[in-house]
Amino acid sequence: MSVGEATGAEATRAALLRVARELFAQRGYAAVGTEEIVARAGVTRGALYHHFEDKRDLFRAVHEGLEAELVASIGARVEGIEDPWELLVTGIRGFLDACSDDALRQISLLDAPAVLGWEEWREISARHSAGLVSFGLENAMERGVLRRQEVAPLAQLLQGAMAEAAMVIANAADQEQARRDVEPALLGLLEGLRLE
Repeated sequence: MSVGEATGAEATRAALLRVARELFAQRGYAAVGTEEIVARAGVTRGALYHHFEDKRDLFRAVHEGLEAELVASIGARVEGIEDPWELLVTGIRGFLDACSDDALRQISLLDAPAVLGWEEWREISARHSAGLVSFGLENAMERGVLRRQEVAPLAQLLQGAMAEAAMVIANAADQEQARRDVEPALLGLLEGLRLE
């Protein structure tokens, strides 16, 4: 494959992902057909199936992209924060703030559990966020802010609580109020682990 072909293939894949993300965010997975995706992306159905097995595989790639962006944005938000408690709180607040983003809400919180199944949805989320959550907890334990304990199970439980908080926000009639309601409860869980 030449460089030009690789660039063309990458551009085609990027166009499919961009269009699919826009459509899935606007109308949800079930209301979007592959015909519309390829037409808007300006590619053939063959190009879609060259890059993705099917619509579900394309959706998975869109969801993975959103998860990677979410972790990157939280990472940027906490970058440079020295205080371990502030780092944890800022990371959690960044996550909760992101839950009201329309694309993240529709694709990753409302559609992904049903389209991909709960197990795969949680695995993707954990794969993307586990490192950041584990780092925040380990850092706080090493610096004497949180009680020392096994990081891996605690990180899993915290991720589960954060996922539930995200679902509360995503499914609420008043997302802003739900966001305000879940933050103190989620931070209260961490408060219970503090040494100070």
